[in-house]
Amino acid sequence: MEIKLLFDKLLSEEKGSEEFNIYKKTKLKEAKENLNAEDRVFLARYKNRPKAMDYIENLIEDPVFFHGDRKFKDDKAIVGGIGTLGDEVVTFLGIEKGRELKESLEANFGMPHPEGYRKVQRLAKQAEKFNRPVVCFVDTQGAYPGVEAEERGQGEAIASTIYEMCGLKTSIVSVIIGEGSSGGALALGVCDHLIMMENSVYSILSPEGFASILWKDSLRAKEAINLMKLTSYDLLKYGICDEIIEEDLALNQDDFMDNYKRLKKSLEKNISSLKKVPMEELLQNRRKKYENLIWD
Repeated sequence: MEIKLLFDKLLSEEKGSEEFNIYKKTKLKEAKENLNAEDRVFLARYKNRPKAMDYIENLIEDPVFFHGDRKFKDDKAIVGGIGTLGDEVVTFLGIEKGRELKESLEANFGMPHPEGYRKVQRLAKQAEKFNRPVVCFVDTQGAYPGVEAEERGQGEAIASTIYEMCGLKTSIVSVIIGEGSSGGALALGVCDHLIMMENSVYSILSPEGFASILWKDSLRAKEAINLMKLTSYDLLKYGICDEIIEEDLALNQDDFMDNYKRLKKSLEKNISSLKKVPMEELLQNRRKKYENLIWD
């Protein structure tokens, strides 16, 4: 995997000088021209890739965060609240992996529990009540599969979230920002317009899970990646993804700023255009979008 070797090399040589920055940009630009599916999975999981909170901090002005599902507890793997995006007050929802080890442990490495999905439903219904657009940032390897999650109704929580989002009477724009795996991602992927960052991935489960089920061997994940058609370009081709946001390859947050700007411009445009669609037509189009996937 040449992209991983390049990233490791550049990080070890990072100097901050103007000469090094020019060298880094040249090397990253060259690497971008030759990315394969395996490279994009690496980039989607890259440790310094922005997380949901980074997107919220860079795109949403004056965010106010809400906590808890009003039934059990607050799940830190799901972040949400209200804020301003451009000229619109929106409800934002995100699956957060955590940026440092402490945050990652608190967020269960981005694997939500049932109470997280019930928090999604609570904030989504509030957005519907006040006619606020919903923006979702998706980044997860899947919902938490532990015994305690199953005891609290993980399957029902995901299914009912999908059900509620399908009929939510306000516009929804979802963005796959890193990994989008399994039903845990789909719960926040039901929307009117699905955007994928160029180096994100979206699939029914992780490549390791796919290989374990199909071949009983998780070490064949690389082989699975090439079969799964999980990149943004694959999914645009099959009509699952509606739009791809071009990415500059980024070693760290500073390298990602232009990517945020491109995404913000797209979100503002899509939120504005969806506001003009009559509600019945919006809901009908949303349902058709997913019915077509089933029958195709």
